[in-house]
Amino acid sequence: MATVTFPTTADCEIVSSRVINFSQELVFKAWTDPNHLKNWWGPKGFTNTFEEFDFRPGGRWKFVMHAPDKGNFQNECEFVKIEKPSEIAWIRISKPLFNIVATFAKIADDQTKIVFRMVFDTAEECAKLRPYVVDKNEENFDRLEDELDKMTL
Repeated sequence: MATVTFPTTADCEIVSSRVINFSQELVFKAWTDPNHLKNWWGPKGFTNTFEEFDFRPGGRWKFVMHAPDKGNFQNECEFVKIEKPSEIAWIRISKPLFNIVATFAKIADDQTKIVFRMVFDTAEECAKLRPYVVDKNEENFDRLEDELDKMTL
């Protein structure tokens, strides 16, 4: 099945990727099981309260991200594609508005390449978040790897 593509240009998207030493199936599970996802989603120090996680095309994901210092950030998304174990796509309903495509490519039995694409409607919206998001996505990948380590124990 083809990967979801949201029409875009380079100045309207932020792409983060990483190769990690875990199987494609385990990585997909960490992204799709709310009991694991809540442990690692977001930048370093953030925690999550999931209010709804209806993991199916058309299903909603509603949650609050709690910042380590102060602030709670309401998030709402709608899943638009789920292709086990290689792809998840969703649209954000809460601001800031952008679409997401996360792909998981098997490189070896214990190695997966993750590509995380954030697609914005305008270059201006993308430029506002780019200075923060690139580093925060790396922190998110770090937290994912920590959760995957725990999942293999």
